[in-house]
Amino acid sequence: MYEQQTLNELVNMSLHLGKPENDYVILGEGNTSAKIDDSHFFVKASGKYLSQSDNNTFVKVKSKEALAILDSGDLSDDEIKDALFAVCADPENKMKPSVETTFHAFLLSLNDVNFVGHTHPVAVNSLLCSTNAEKILRGRIFPDEIVYCGIEPIYIEYVDPGLELARIIRERSFQFIEEHGCTPKVILIQNHGMIALGKTSHEVEAITAMWCKTCRVLAGAHIFGGPHYFTKENVNRIYTRPDEHYRKQQFK
Repeated sequence: MYEQQTLNELVNMSLHLGKPENDYVILGEGNTSAKIDDSHFFVKASGKYLSQSDNNTFVKVKSKEALAILDSGDLSDDEIKDALFAVCADPENKMKPSVETTFHAFLLSLNDVNFVGHTHPVAVNSLLCSTNAEKILRGRIFPDEIVYCGIEPIYIEYVDPGLELARIIRERSFQFIEEHGCTPKVILIQNHGMIALGKTSHEVEAITAMWCKTCRVLAGAHIFGGPHYFTKENVNRIYTRPDEHYRKQQFK
């Protein structure tokens, strides 16, 4: 019963992220996942469209075995493909799990992460594909960005999608947790896209929407002379305010 409920939530979240009017993905872009329990998770099959998600869009994967791929050394493309098929819970499965399965396995192992949404929104990639992306993203600009998307995003320079990216995400996530004492909410990949991490499927949707708003506001602010960033004290105050924490809990 719980497994089917998780799958239903993942399907609905994926359909929402895949809506053409949201401009988050087109065609077979992006991938999503959901934690079933400590041993298994669902992840989108390679090539499937988020906008057409149903129960047959996702592959059930063994968590421990998928995580182990991260420590398997250098693998060829064919070896990675074989490894992904090998971690499927159903040996009769014919669908290839997303090439990003390993980073989903890692992120779903973090505290309070039950759903993950990786998308390529136009508003976000317009910034991430610019020469000044990291500089522009150095500060926070409005309260709800902090309330829903966390104290700051992780920013990763472009690396090859798949195993190499997953290893960098693991390294940078551990650094973030050590520095801030909390799990990241947003991971940004230069020239690629964003990843939203949520306790619930709705939180992933909210984070994705709010980060797209953040990028649009940043673009607008540059037209009028450049962003006015919050101070570190401003950010910490907003992030720790009890009323903002309460408001976020109600929104979930």
